[in-house]
Amino acid sequence: MRAIRGAVCLTKDDSAEMLEAVGEMLTAILERNQITTENVVSVLFTCTPDIHSGFPAKAAREFGFGDVPLMCAQEIDVDGALALTVRVMLHVDADIARSDIRHVYLRGAEVLRPDVKS
Repeated sequence: MRAIRGAVCLTKDDSAEMLEAVGEMLTAILERNQITTENVVSVLFTCTPDIHSGFPAKAAREFGFGDVPLMCAQEIDVDGALALTVRVMLHVDADIARSDIRHVYLRGAEVLRPDVKS
């Protein structure tokens, strides 16, 4: 069992952009780690408090995670934190060395983890 992290920023609080951005992030996570939805055990999403337009889990279901347990929560509200950000942690059943996991930060979220090469 491994955990894979990711994050993506939105340009505005918009449900269509949420669907697109979350789909892009999930695609990148699966491709870069050479896994499929069959490897995914569960997914935890968080959104910054400025996102009200939709649930990232809806985007994940539309992406193909229909039978995967999904959970959404609100990120803690910290002064100066990156705005309009969706974070994710996928729990996967895969034989990937921890050092080989490719975490994915997109659309400006790269600043959250400059030490991680996605």
